[in-house]
Amino acid sequence: MDLVQLKNETAALIADVIEKTGIQAGQLFVLGLSSSEVNGGVIGHASSAEIGEIIVGEIFRQLTEKKIYLAVQGCEHLNRALLLERTAADAFGYDEVSVIPQLHAGGSGQVAAYQLFKDPVEVEHITAFAGLDIGDTSIGMHVKHVQIPVRPMIKELGGAHVTALTSRPKLIGGERAKYN
Repeated sequence: MDLVQLKNETAALIADVIEKTGIQAGQLFVLGLSSSEVNGGVIGHASSAEIGEIIVGEIFRQLTEKKIYLAVQGCEHLNRALLLERTAADAFGYDEVSVIPQLHAGGSGQVAAYQLFKDPVEVEHITAFAGLDIGDTSIGMHVKHVQIPVRPMIKELGGAHVTALTSRPKLIGGERAKYN
């Protein structure tokens, strides 16, 4: 795998998703990542710390520049718990749970984020404004209702299928209602 190309494609991908989702400073963005899938393997069976570091590093850099909080979804061995900065957990009122992510219990994305974040904590549930799913990790449970699919310009990162979600307020009031 060409790691320089991976970093460049990740940079282009996250910039595109930030623009298309309309996420703003102070909002929460969720990342689901299977480095196994990026590496051409099957989710959960070919984890790569190096791939996790490259992808999470670039996504974290761009989100941090825009003052957007990043939450990184863990694998099913952590019940899809999420790693984020304590300041984000406190800002959104999320309760901390106790676990330190490992390559095969949390995943490469969480391990990379744990090293990058100033004060990382795990929480069980979040409600993000938008998110990016690299490798079909199913981030939908962490994006607020109503979810809207986003079609990123890059459809695959390495061997991993890429999708994204944003959200909008619920439309209520029926046929007489007016919406912005």
